[in-house]
Order: sequence, then C-alpha cells, then structure tokens
Amino acid sequence: MTLEIGLTGESTTTVVHENTAAHVGAGGVEVFATPMMIALMENAAWQAVAGALEPGYVTVGTVVNVRHLAATPLGQKVRATARLVEIDGRRLVFQVEAFDEQRKIGEGQHERFIVHLERFMKR
Repeated sequence: MTLEIGLTGESTTTVVHENTAAHVGAGGVEVFATPMMIALMENAAWQAVAGALEPGYVTVGTVVNVRHLAATPLGQKVRATARLVEIDGRRLVFQVEAFDEQRKIGEGQHERFIVHLERFMKR
C-alpha cells in the first residue's frame, strides 16, 4: 500500500459510563465526552495510514481542530471517520467526522506526523 490522498479509516465505540463527560472529568453529564470523540477521530486517522507506512514508522497526533456538534447519550454507537486530504512531507492532514446513530456529532481537521518509532521513543 502507498501513502496517498484519499486513504480512509474508521473507528467505532459505544457510549458507556467510562467514556462520558462525567467520568473523564469534562463535565458532570452522562453523554459522550469531547476528549473521547477526539480520541476516536485520532484512531480513525491512525488506521487510515498505518498500513501504508514503511516498517518502523508510525504517526503521532500533532494538531486537533474539531467541533463537537451534538450530545450522544449512553448506549448509542459512535463512528468516527478520517480521510487523508493533504501530504506535506511527514505532515499528514485528515478531514475527520463523527456520527452517532442519529446524526453527525463532530467534524474538523486532524494532523499527524510520521516518525521513526525507535528514534521517537529515545527522546
């Protein structure tokens, strides 16, 4: 597989107490937490390109610019998608979105940077 514009990834979860705003300290409400939505989007972006990288290389998140558009209650499934829209050397830019069972709940951009895992971990 080659790293190219248009690669896509997806990640899913179900809203449970452990990924709510009340549990992660992002508010006292039992709805899907914004930090958890961002993590799901990052996972989708990571999955989009993981198979296209040279052995020994991974991506790390560097920029997140997203809007959380709607609350998702306990029990609903959430799906995040990521599409690679720009390659600038080792910098990768993704368009990310998240959906619950009813509607779009998040959207934005996420950047990741390609690093050599061994060298990165030595820092």
